[in-house]
Amino acid sequence: MPDTQPAPDTFVFQRRIPVEDGHDLVVAGGGPGGVAAAIRAGRLGAKVLLLEQLGCLGGAGTSALVSAWSDMGDGSRPIVGGLFLEIVEELYRRGAYKPNISTDAWRKNLHGGMAYNPEKLKLLLDELCADAGVEVRFFTKVIDADVAADGRVNGVVTHNIEGHRLVRGKAFVDATGDAALSVLCGVKVREAGRDTRHIMAPTLCATQVGLDGDVFKTSAQQAAVHKAIADGFFTQNDRHVPGLFRWGQDKAILNAGHLFGTDALNCRSLSDGMVKGRKFAAEYTEFFRRYVPGCERMEYVATGALLGIRESRRIVGEYELNYADFTARRWFPDQIAAYNKSVDMHVHDCSDEQWERYTTQFLKRDRTKAGEYYGIPYGILVPKGSANLWVAGRCNCSDLRLHAAIRDQPACYMMGEAAGTAAVQSVRTGQPAADLDTEALVGTLRANGAYLPQPALSKTMTRGEISVETE
Repeated sequence: MPDTQPAPDTFVFQRRIPVEDGHDLVVAGGGPGGVAAAIRAGRLGAKVLLLEQLGCLGGAGTSALVSAWSDMGDGSRPIVGGLFLEIVEELYRRGAYKPNISTDAWRKNLHGGMAYNPEKLKLLLDELCADAGVEVRFFTKVIDADVAADGRVNGVVTHNIEGHRLVRGKAFVDATGDAALSVLCGVKVREAGRDTRHIMAPTLCATQVGLDGDVFKTSAQQAAVHKAIADGFFTQNDRHVPGLFRWGQDKAILNAGHLFGTDALNCRSLSDGMVKGRKFAAEYTEFFRRYVPGCERMEYVATGALLGIRESRRIVGEYELNYADFTARRWFPDQIAAYNKSVDMHVHDCSDEQWERYTTQFLKRDRTKAGEYYGIPYGILVPKGSANLWVAGRCNCSDLRLHAAIRDQPACYMMGEAAGTAAVQSVRTGQPAADLDTEALVGTLRANGAYLPQPALSKTMTRGEISVETE
């Protein structure tokens, strides 16, 4: 007989828990990918349950205060579409951006960033979920999964103030960012967080007030960073400072202070990162006061409830979007989004070599030009062989370099909308995730406003081998 005794350093945990049924789609994570999946599926008539571990939707854009979007236009038209473009336009109508902003910022301009009021996004996402009939369950985390022998997901175990519960569903979307649900389901993943020397470090962002919007110039920030380093001001001589992103006359989001050495998959490391991040928020506030005109009276009023994690886990999927696809500006018949963000792989440390790599790669070599874009194919959302599980957001299947481009919120919203659409199609047709009619999927996305100009379509997804990863 097999040894049933637990190891000395483990504890066998067993209990009977309630079972909940009746959902078409269960989405884990209410960030950009998850909320988009839930809203689109709800609008398509599915019964959707959205689980979020914190008390608001929006993820990085709200809880982490990474409240800025970039790369929405190709120089003449929006490269984004569908639900995400609807959200961008509605926030404009609600005055969530800086005064007198031109609509060209997202309808036309190439590159550039645009900050927004995170509280207004929270309210809007609440409303959109309610209007779509999505049930949102805050303060609820997925802690385990019920997976059949053939790999089909039957349900997820959740925990909140009411205790544990098994929530069954017909389809599931992992929008946790860290591929947490995928790991629980046995999906093969890459764990970037295991080697903190070669990943993009997180940042703890902060809300700033007291900015003089008539004086402050974004272009002055980098020269000020170099001057402060020469003066010996910083405790960490990090030349890569994303900086201030203004969303009001006197308000902005501060994104500064890379938390080098943070392991995004280790609780102790994340905890230390939050403590260090708050110190950085105070230090960089003082830096802006001293060195950047228009910031003399600035002060920070809040830091994020989450770190701005740039990478942790990525699934092994049916297709890996890779750097060669980016350099070729490749189109796919099954692409579910078009995007043109350049490879934005942040520095890994404060060395001259990393600063040179970043500035050469992001600002020169890998800069997309007007009218250019690359496709995001459906297969990067599908764990290898999956029947009824999709991912949305930064835990997609992409190589290290390309991930640095599509980890941003606009891409995550579009991936989420595609995952939610695919899940509804699967529930209604019986088609498994890994064998979905992608021509029908693209047709539905187009009907709902997605910008998908590929001339040829295919009923089957693009597949490919996973590369040997290098930095």
